[in-house]
Amino acid sequence: MNSKLLIVFRKELRETLREKRTLATLALVTLLYPFLIGLTLNQIISKNTKIEREGIELAVIGGARAPTLMAQLAEKNITAKDTAPTSDEGIAELLRAKHAVAVLRLSEDFADNYQAMRPARIEVWYDSAAERGAQRREVEEVLEAYSSNIASARLLAHGVSPAALNPIQVQRYDTGTNASRSAAVIGGMIGVLFFPAFMLSLSSAIDSTAGERERRSFEVLMAQPAHTWELVGGKWLAASLLGVIGVTFSLVLGHVIFKWLRLEEIGLSWSMGWDTLLGMCVIAVPLSLLAAAMYVAVAMNSKTFKEAQTLLSIVLIVPLVPGMVVSFLDLKTAQWMYLVPMLSNQTLAKEAAKGGDVGALPWLLTFLCSLLPALVIVAIASWRMRSEKYVLSV
Repeated sequence: MNSKLLIVFRKELRETLREKRTLATLALVTLLYPFLIGLTLNQIISKNTKIEREGIELAVIGGARAPTLMAQLAEKNITAKDTAPTSDEGIAELLRAKHAVAVLRLSEDFADNYQAMRPARIEVWYDSAAERGAQRREVEEVLEAYSSNIASARLLAHGVSPAALNPIQVQRYDTGTNASRSAAVIGGMIGVLFFPAFMLSLSSAIDSTAGERERRSFEVLMAQPAHTWELVGGKWLAASLLGVIGVTFSLVLGHVIFKWLRLEEIGLSWSMGWDTLLGMCVIAVPLSLLAAAMYVAVAMNSKTFKEAQTLLSIVLIVPLVPGMVVSFLDLKTAQWMYLVPMLSNQTLAKEAAKGGDVGALPWLLTFLCSLLPALVIVAIASWRMRSEKYVLSV
């Protein structure tokens, strides 16, 4: 590599690392997305396993009238607390205080109707505004099973097979694996881990181009005995390095968090190995190069730092659009997706998370679809820098 390019690279990198705010942003963005994903998944795990850990508390009025029902509730880890008869307002107050998931009230004539084979009424009181829908469904499933058992027993007592009420038997077979389900859920989240490639190179690219133009040091740099591609290349690589570091740490940290989470408790798994993760980090390098190339090329056309920030805030959104469109339209994975920067990385990460053999072509396309445009953009920016009129009158 040319020594003059290295000189520009070291100069821009040194100036970038002097900024404490840049380092703070680097640390924040690198840690933010993995921890947000980990926190979200941990909340889902905690919410879905809350019933098994804590059980369900249910208030029952008149539970002694249905001892079999009380036994079935206990088998499902549902604690039925015998509650004194109370008014409708008292039940509503009990639910507002969140002392119970729901309140069961058996009518006073429940036992008589049960013995006479008439419908015996059970009232289920609950608060639909409370976030206890899963627990309430558990209670309702027990009540449905209790009613079904009674109906079957009565049919048998009259010499009728309960199977007569089920003329069709539906059997369900799920061919999906934990890996495929995980890819559908986690695959959409892991795409965010590539976003630091566009976030972290932004400040350095603006400061080394529009910032130098505003400080009147851009012309001095152009007067040095160096080719334009050396000047642009040094700024480009310095800005890219921050994105490469950020994405690498973000992916590694996300991988560690996914391995640590108890995903099997919600029917998911994380089967990606360290070798696949290393490949993900390698193919993310061109993505950082492309982001920095776009920023440098656009910021070079800005007269002030503020103008460059405004323009690049729009450019920053562009890489997210393809992924949002694919997610909104719920499109299946296709070969063309590996030709779109950022979307290709997200798609490859999703497919690799399934644990199957993706093949070499998607990896190659993902690597080249960002690298080739980056080189073209840098070449065009270097060519424009040759014009003295362009440099001084932008």
